[in-house]
Amino acid sequence: MALRKLGKDPESKVDGSPTVYLDDQTDNYLVQGWKVLDQERLGQMDIPGHETVVEIPRRMVQFFEEMKRDEATDV
Repeated sequence: MALRKLGKDPESKVDGSPTVYLDDQTDNYLVQGWKVLDQERLGQMDIPGHETVVEIPRRMVQFFEEMKRDEATDV
C-alpha cells in the first residue's frame, strides 16, 4: 500500500495532527482525526459496526485533491 500524505492540520500541535492521506492503490482517502465520542452526534448518524467517525477542522478541506482541481477549473 502506498499512502501519500496530502496534508496535516497547519494549526495542530506537535503530537496532535488531523491528517489527510491518499491511498494510491485504492484511490481512497484516509483521514486521521479526533475520535467522535459524543453520543448525541453519533446518534444522528447511521454508522455500521465496522466503521468509525473522526472529526477534522474545516480548514483541512484544502488537502482534498478534488477541491484543488475544482478551483483550478473555475479560473
